[in-house]
Amino acid sequence: MTAAPAAGVRLADHTTLGLGGPAARFTAAAGTDELIAAVAAADAAGEPLLVLGGGSNLVVSDEGFPGTVVQVAAAGTAREPGGAPGAVRVRAEAGVEWDPFVARCVAEGLSGVECLSGIPGRVGSTPIQNVGAYGQEVAQTIAEVVVYDRRTGERRALSNADCGFSYRDSVFKREGADRGRYVVCEVVFELEESGLSAPVAYAELARRLGAAQGERVPAERAREAVLELRRGKGMVLDPADPDTRSAGSFFTNPVLTEEDFADLRKRVAERLGPDTEPPAHPAGDGRVKTSAAWLIDRAGFAKGHARGPVRISTKHTLALTNPGGGTTADLLELAREVRSGVAAAFGVTLVNEPVMVGVSL
Repeated sequence: MTAAPAAGVRLADHTTLGLGGPAARFTAAAGTDELIAAVAAADAAGEPLLVLGGGSNLVVSDEGFPGTVVQVAAAGTAREPGGAPGAVRVRAEAGVEWDPFVARCVAEGLSGVECLSGIPGRVGSTPIQNVGAYGQEVAQTIAEVVVYDRRTGERRALSNADCGFSYRDSVFKREGADRGRYVVCEVVFELEESGLSAPVAYAELARRLGAAQGERVPAERAREAVLELRRGKGMVLDPADPDTRSAGSFFTNPVLTEEDFADLRKRVAERLGPDTEPPAHPAGDGRVKTSAAWLIDRAGFAKGHARGPVRISTKHTLALTNPGGGTTADLLELAREVRSGVAAAFGVTLVNEPVMVGVSL
């Protein structure tokens, strides 16, 4: 049964940044039915609604949230027959903690999410962002997403195609008429029944594993290597490490047209010398993906660069951190400084990856 709403709960205590003011009302939903009921009740009352998972991808206003915050605590899982030979489907409620879920899949010989190890948060947030790392995205293994449609008041199952996945984006996140329409209740993953990883796609991971790109390795080895790489960048939550008080990567890697990438190459040559090339990876439709971390560093923002009590991580230029004593306003000022500096240096406007609640960049 859904707990009675509490007033004045500090959202800073429910975000990995440790930032955010109080919620007018806060309740936890222990199952899918409870989640739907809580959302429907807030909608019927005309309340602003924030559905909260692990708080690992949120930047919340210092003033807090003036409506109902529903924390997703539904955490059941079930195995189901797969849709293809050698495949197994795993249905997970939205409140399942993501990394323990990945660990369990690997331990049970299910392949396809091992390179997403160490990412904080809960299952329900993964399709929203199309969470990805080290050459994998959840879009590659999601078979369907069960949602509550706030417009119709119905529970629906959306196929992978219905989700409109693209780089760090989906129909759940995209601006437009459907933004905020769907509440993720359950996610069904279709995984390969194999002790081997999916083909290793990411060069840095392949080097760490001593494997060729495209090679498959024991899934447990891939998971361990990803965790090592993430810890080295302060991207695995650790109360003893202030660099992990972040929302992960604060900016997405820019995806540019060929013309815009040609302009970037020209600016890089002018600033850093004719022999310097920006990172480039094909992104489909003639577009090129480059590295936000590379741009931030070459624009003059070093690891540990601080603005008051907040700073860029000392381990990774893509993470903005709140080691302690900072505010959301402080963090946004640092983010704007970095964004403006990169735009001035290279003509590329960085886009935030975390969801902004009551604030904008």
